[in-house]
Amino acid sequence: MLRYHEATKHSPARVAGSRHRLDWVNQPLPFKVYRDLEPMPLPLSIEPSRKPALRSLRELLAVQSGAERIPSLEDVARLCILSNGITRVRRLAGGGEIAFRAAGTTGALYHVELYLVCRELPDLPAGVYHFGAHDNALRRLRAGDHRARLVEATGGEPSVARAPALIVATSTFWRNAWKYEARAWRHAFWDTGTVIANLLALAGGSDLPPRVVVGFADNPVNELVGADGVSEAAVCLVALGTTPDGPPPAPPAAPLDLRTLPVSARDVRYPLIEEAQAASSLESGTAAAAWRSRFAALRDGAIDADAADRIRLPRLSDTRDEPIEAVIRRRG
Repeated sequence: MLRYHEATKHSPARVAGSRHRLDWVNQPLPFKVYRDLEPMPLPLSIEPSRKPALRSLRELLAVQSGAERIPSLEDVARLCILSNGITRVRRLAGGGEIAFRAAGTTGALYHVELYLVCRELPDLPAGVYHFGAHDNALRRLRAGDHRARLVEATGGEPSVARAPALIVATSTFWRNAWKYEARAWRHAFWDTGTVIANLLALAGGSDLPPRVVVGFADNPVNELVGADGVSEAAVCLVALGTTPDGPPPAPPAAPLDLRTLPVSARDVRYPLIEEAQAASSLESGTAAAAWRSRFAALRDGAIDADAADRIRLPRLSDTRDEPIEAVIRRRG
């Protein structure tokens, strides 16, 4: 990992000496598009939250997972479309168009993909779904309730075990490496963060308890959503909602063999990215739980800076009544 960071950090000499030029003919497609799966269009008429945006953000950590909270299909639409979907399109004078996404990524290359793993929800059967940002629709990759596989991959993380729905966020590295070369592995985490920031704010506005989980056994999660772990790999999970019962045993999950449009005419591989991804992967749920336990005190607020070292910021007031959905669309 240290070798990766040393090799990809910016310096005046490195930037000045770069010979990299953008190959516009080989520019990657900013969407993952399945050739043969039927779309399940999500409702586009999303009702705004009843809370102003700043209140949604302030209360996010206070959203408790006590009472049962099951996401609806409208909740799924809100979370997917307003975290990683197309929110507006600009027509260009000379022809063509630019599609603006709900969350920005480095270079506007949009390499983050979202998958939904859920039990049966209102108006949505249990399954593993891909969210297609190009048409704001779901496509079912697997039928049945596969949440138990994520529980096992996280070593029994309680928020995952209680969640009726989970988001798996992945990065397709080449889409970003086309411009940024091996530094794209850094951007996988930065850019996923912008998407997840939207998703968390939306969850707070909907009183839908969220929990981000970044420690998990990589191979089982990648296999579940059909990512190969090399060109596309899982970056994080987000547990959504709460239910008193854990998931049932998962049905069999054969390897997915689903046709997608090529990302570009020719993919360029960067060994540094593949080595960093492999070096940072965890092998089992037990290893994932042990890794997370090292940071549990920080996560739960048990470790705090000395009061004298704190800089207190002024409390923000809700000077606008905009809900979080309106803010995301305006900022897009």
